[in-house]
Amino acid sequence: MSKLLVVFGATGQQGGSVANYVISDPELSKQYKLRGVTRDLSKPAAQALQQKGIEVVQADADDIESLKRAMQGAHTVFAVTTTIYDEHTKTREVRQGKALADAAVAAGVQYYIFSTLPHAGKYSGGKYSKVDHFDAKAEVEEYIRTVLPIKSAFFAPGSFMQNFSGMMAPRPVGDGTYAIAAVAAPTTQLPLIDIASDAGKFVGTILAEPDRYEGKVLSSAAGLYTMEEIVQIISKVTGKTVRYIQLSETVFRGFLPPHGADHLVQMLLYFQDVGYFGPKTKDAVDWTLSNVRSKPTVFEEYVARNPPVLE
Repeated sequence: MSKLLVVFGATGQQGGSVANYVISDPELSKQYKLRGVTRDLSKPAAQALQQKGIEVVQADADDIESLKRAMQGAHTVFAVTTTIYDEHTKTREVRQGKALADAAVAAGVQYYIFSTLPHAGKYSGGKYSKVDHFDAKAEVEEYIRTVLPIKSAFFAPGSFMQNFSGMMAPRPVGDGTYAIAAVAAPTTQLPLIDIASDAGKFVGTILAEPDRYEGKVLSSAAGLYTMEEIVQIISKVTGKTVRYIQLSETVFRGFLPPHGADHLVQMLLYFQDVGYFGPKTKDAVDWTLSNVRSKPTVFEEYVARNPPVLE
């Protein structure tokens, strides 16, 4: 008999990828029956899931009873918290992350997969203490591990390739060339993941062998790319000249909204000085890649399929 897998954020990039991977996989689709959870059942993405035969229910991370109802009868849960950048980012995300996990225990869930990130504040010895969405997820992970009586595993996504089609897309610099500008050094490495296509490949690895991955973190990325390598790949695929420009912290802050400046500056400097997944980022990514069930999308493939608009 198939086990009920409840996927939170089913209409988003992470949850949607997990749901689509499971229903399309010959083995996992037999092992698991799916229920997707969203805040808004009227979304086209929710209706698209229903058309694929997936049950979709509504729940809100600030409504504990709705969370319990959404997880009723579930054997396994994939949970992801939503990051909203404002002065309440960390407190809200910790509160909602703990509420999700508490509701899973209350509903009798046996296995819990949480979308986590490393604790930048701890890894940097307190130097980078304002990388709120990293630290919030890490604190929820610690709560699940140390307080709750539930089997768990953790999916830690790298930096989204989608960022380079959006907020970090190359901008024209006025001479027919383009640039990505940020505060980190050109040699700073980012572990990149095509989150919409590949989150399911990594979470599916846990779902296929839950006992093997209990207590483990899958540091999930197709590989490590320096900022210089990222612009070289975009240049090669698009045929345009794209450069990386390292800005001073003062200049970089001038381009950022005040409430998000500390967060973004410290996050990029943490990547530069410590490493995205901490000081052993390369080892963590290599271990995960040696175990992932399906080959993830490399950045060249992503850019070829989703080229940034350079006009």
